[in-house]
Amino acid sequence: MAGWFPSTTRRSIRTESLRAALKALRLSGALESLDVRLHEAAGHNLHHAEFLELLVRDELAVRSDRQRRRRMKAAQFREARALEDVDWSFNPSIKRSQVYDLATCRFVREAKDVLLIGPPGVGKSHLVQAIGYQAIKCGHAVLYRSIFDLIRDFLQDEAVGGEDKVVARYLKPDLLVIDDMGMKQLPTRSGEYLFEIVMRRYETRSTVMTSNRPLEDWGKLLGDVPSATAILARFLHHAETIAITGRSYRLRNRGTKTEEPARGGELASPTRGDASGGRKPNAEEPARGREMASPIRDESPGEADA
Repeated sequence: MAGWFPSTTRRSIRTESLRAALKALRLSGALESLDVRLHEAAGHNLHHAEFLELLVRDELAVRSDRQRRRRMKAAQFREARALEDVDWSFNPSIKRSQVYDLATCRFVREAKDVLLIGPPGVGKSHLVQAIGYQAIKCGHAVLYRSIFDLIRDFLQDEAVGGEDKVVARYLKPDLLVIDDMGMKQLPTRSGEYLFEIVMRRYETRSTVMTSNRPLEDWGKLLGDVPSATAILARFLHHAETIAITGRSYRLRNRGTKTEEPARGGELASPTRGDASGGRKPNAEEPARGREMASPIRDESPGEADA
């Protein structure tokens, strides 16, 4: 390596020339680390190929980080969530190994679906957003929307003739997360919109959904029993079902039994004496700890034991 770097003056000229070339090629990662790598090459007698490899790796690292940040922004997660933050001991019904298997994103590569079903507040939204984050780290494009956001997107763009653009937006991501199914009855034509998405993603892209209500209630929630039946027939065909029971995470440190829901988030687990919204206690939502019914229980080996 002796003689690789010329005199100080010539070296400075060539460094500036290299810097200009990297800038022209928009190799910002390599440009940012150039001085450090040149110093390392001179100090450790690196071969030309070793120096170039380090510079290329720096560029790739910067591009990967930039892409991850873009995908995180595009995913529109409600909150940044990670599996490391899950309190696995709080709700033992959640099978840690099952969730971490999903975090490998094999189901995304195989275009399979996942359903998390259980009472409000048991951590379904946390889990699906954490799995979505893992999918982004694995290089997948992800879109997170509550069922209310999805329906609102269709209603707004349908009014201005942009429905095709909305459909394209929901068909593009490798993983689509639809959260909060079952919070309340949905507007007219919701079943049509959801069916369009599920039908066209079927066996081509992965979809994850969460539901606070038994599957037999979906017809009532959508106001369209035929659409609900068609949706479930396709969605559940290759879906892994995870049933979660137990207490509400949000109420674990509270003395009161009611909680104001966040926008688009899960409601607190319904309890006796809850008068929120003037509803009768437990009239529409399942009791805390009650097992959610599933029409494919015998066909879902991945379902958690309740």
